[in-house]
Amino acid sequence: MSTQTVEKNGVTAGKLVTDKGSTTIADVVVQKVAGLAAKEIRGVHALGGGATRALSALRDRIPGATASAGQGVSVEVGEKQAAVDLELVVEYGVPIAELAKSVRTNVITAIEQITGLEVVEVNINVNDVHIPSDTEGEEPETARVQ
Repeated sequence: MSTQTVEKNGVTAGKLVTDKGSTTIADVVVQKVAGLAAKEIRGVHALGGGATRALSALRDRIPGATASAGQGVSVEVGEKQAAVDLELVVEYGVPIAELAKSVRTNVITAIEQITGLEVVEVNINVNDVHIPSDTEGEEPETARVQ
């Protein structure tokens, strides 16, 4: 085996397979890195589709349970490359095309720097828009009938 020395975005490709051994990156690692990188971008309200977010809301009510950093993220990981699919909920008023470009760039940079894998594509599916309401964070109204 030989080590590749092709530079892309400051990352040496092929560092995972060397003459002295190989390093394997699990799908869940790439999934979490991508999820955290996507959430760093202002305008991303949440990751995941409706059912995923509903399950996450239930999990949040369980003491000691934590939300998954990889929620709403699907990945395919090979020996040297990775592909990512993201499901996003965006904040109302944020230009979606610009947001998608920023998310894609941040996800690619994070994965390539942290794992050494080359990211071949990041597909983004915007499946909802978060609209802040006046009642968010307030106590629910009392029932009309008691």
